[in-house]
Amino acid sequence: MKRIFITGASGCIGHYMVESLLEHTDHELYLLVRNPDRLKFNYRDNPRINLLVGDMSRIEEYSDLLLKDINIAILAATAWGGRSETYDINVDKTLALINLLNPNVCERIVYFSSASILDRQNKLLLPANQFGHDYIRTKYQCFSQLAHQDIADKIIAVFPTLVFGGEDDKPYSHLSAGITDVTKWIGLIRWFSLDGSFHFIHARDIAEVVTYLVEHPEYSPNSEHKAEGVDCLVLGNPAVSVDKAIAEISNYFNKKVYLRVPLYTWLTNIFIKLFRIQMDAWSRFSLDYRHFTYADPVTPASFGMENHCSTVEELMKVSGV
Repeated sequence: MKRIFITGASGCIGHYMVESLLEHTDHELYLLVRNPDRLKFNYRDNPRINLLVGDMSRIEEYSDLLLKDINIAILAATAWGGRSETYDINVDKTLALINLLNPNVCERIVYFSSASILDRQNKLLLPANQFGHDYIRTKYQCFSQLAHQDIADKIIAVFPTLVFGGEDDKPYSHLSAGITDVTKWIGLIRWFSLDGSFHFIHARDIAEVVTYLVEHPEYSPNSEHKAEGVDCLVLGNPAVSVDKAIAEISNYFNKKVYLRVPLYTWLTNIFIKLFRIQMDAWSRFSLDYRHFTYADPVTPASFGMENHCSTVEELMKVSGV
């Protein structure tokens, strides 16, 4: 039995990870949670769950536990907004937590970053640091320092692509919470063609990959799957074009796709000006970059397991729309 320290357990991915670890392993979980009321699972009656009510800003309070007892650390907590808070949590306190772990006790650190900070060859994407929102920029800044930590050889960084997920007993991801806002416009969207592509993954599949990494601490990606000297895994299904995704969603709702009007960059810019749409620097970069694709993304199937959700059609079904 191992002792696993988890941050971010109250989020969408966190709920799936806790469920997977409880179901597929015998390990003891230490959950650092700021607000226990956000937990949708029964933690009180499970002897394998140790609830630590606190937050990353006071991570030093758990230095004895981290130093002496923790065999696996899963760092999924993040701050989303506010320049000072995001840097403090996503960079300073995350690095402080990593350095509180004992290299002679800790077998593996699973660090959650964001695929938005990588380019198409899985190397750091400089515009993410230049133009990214506070969340994206601080993820870039933290990752760029991981290789310099004393325990860097125990770190494997995971980079989720677009994350969907959520159920009655689990909070919804930002994308799943807004999926109905997209699907209700599919009757109009299907008439347009967009040059772009992306990866997506369900939170349950992320949890299965993390569970595999916990159970196989000796696993290391091939040497080409490194960035800045750190082992890396991009989490996502194979890339899908925007046009294909729209066609699959349309087909799911029994709406035919015939003629499509290409939304060229110049035409998009006209719409932006006409409707006075506010575009920050990162949104403008994303609009021009268009193809957020990565090399060798992984899912549970990459490790011999079964995917929960592999296609857009399956995503629609599990989303209940």
